[in-house]
Amino acid sequence: MKRRNFITAVAGGLAFRRGGSAAPQPASLQAARSATTLLLPDLAGAEPLPELVLFAFDDHAFPFQNHVQTHLVPSRNGRLVLRSGPEGSHDEFALYYGTTVRIGNTFHLWYNGNYGPLANYIGYERENCVICYATSSDGVNWEKPNLGLVEFNGSKKNNIVDLHEPALWSTCALIHDPEDPNAQRRFKMAYEAGLPKGLGKICVAFSPDGLRWKPYEGNPVGPMLEMAGITKHRGMYYLNGQDALIREHHPAPARRLVTFASADFERWSPCAALGLDRGPDVTGPSTDDHVNQYEEVHLGAAMWNRGNVILGIYGQWHGNFTGDRREVAIDLGLALSYDAIHFHEPVPRFRIIPAREQRETPHGIAPALMQGQGMENVGDKTLYWYGTWRAVDRGGVRMCSWDRDRLGMLKPFRPDEPQAISCPITVAQGRARIYVNASG
Repeated sequence: MKRRNFITAVAGGLAFRRGGSAAPQPASLQAARSATTLLLPDLAGAEPLPELVLFAFDDHAFPFQNHVQTHLVPSRNGRLVLRSGPEGSHDEFALYYGTTVRIGNTFHLWYNGNYGPLANYIGYERENCVICYATSSDGVNWEKPNLGLVEFNGSKKNNIVDLHEPALWSTCALIHDPEDPNAQRRFKMAYEAGLPKGLGKICVAFSPDGLRWKPYEGNPVGPMLEMAGITKHRGMYYLNGQDALIREHHPAPARRLVTFASADFERWSPCAALGLDRGPDVTGPSTDDHVNQYEEVHLGAAMWNRGNVILGIYGQWHGNFTGDRREVAIDLGLALSYDAIHFHEPVPRFRIIPAREQRETPHGIAPALMQGQGMENVGDKTLYWYGTWRAVDRGGVRMCSWDRDRLGMLKPFRPDEPQAISCPITVAQGRARIYVNASG
């Protein structure tokens, strides 16, 4: 894109879709248009797609620029949309650590119900975890259905999904995979399990409906991983989380975003790929006791797969110099990927969801958020679900929003000759339309 009279701000970017109008068309014409394929030949791993999205805040999508600057838009309107249950219930503490998926006109949400004795004074988790389920018609107002699957305190009137995993710990990530020819595997879950709790390894499970789960008999399928992001991309499954205790990529104990890959969701790469590193390059005897105190990546990145680009919401761990995790603050940042492995930040260290002054959180405790898997465009809004990392407020699931796809923009900083030119775009077959998300 090149314009001498530059729009005030290219807010979202460009969307390329199949050509045609909303009016009824002959079947032959519809078939021709449905065959439209588009390609970004200069970008890594490019493949033909029926729709492309070029975000203005991505310098891979708009590499050529003059007198414009990338700006991101933080969301500060977060609020609780799913609260924890009453005291003594299976989700008396609701730690999100989960996934939101829209299927048709219904939103499905899986979260971690937490109950029992206090496990620690860091995240304030309880000893026991169960995966719980909720639904919504709009992503804002949620219901906890009585599933009747798992008995808790003598009753099955609860929203606990059926996953027999006694050593389950907090983190899990799910994917809906309608293309799987095996109907019993249309839902797939990766989760953390094993003893001692908090040091569990990667396990996976399969389900026909997202409610009744069968753990894979070959569990565990990978090493310890506290995960947050999962996607299916170009026929492969990618699961990411934080590399801290296993230290695969650096001797310094800092949390880094790492990704495991699988072709079948059962056999996973024996080691992970490093995707984003915010930690310092320091080693030596004087640093042997340095833990929890750096700028790190917490839990990897939740991924929103838009076909040609993946948006990742990752945890910005701001370590305290003492190494005391009770003093850690965690904001959420934005990173982009073209292969579900390697991520780059449009604006380094930018807090796309600041932790400060979140509604209904206690004062006097370092603010800390955790990302959730799942982001959706609903009408003229982009919705995202996340939670607080510490359960001192009993947790719950929160939601924030932006104007549709306007997480950032290209904005002129001088009046003379502001320009931006996209990467090459090939219409490999058929016709296409261009939609510009802009202001001015």
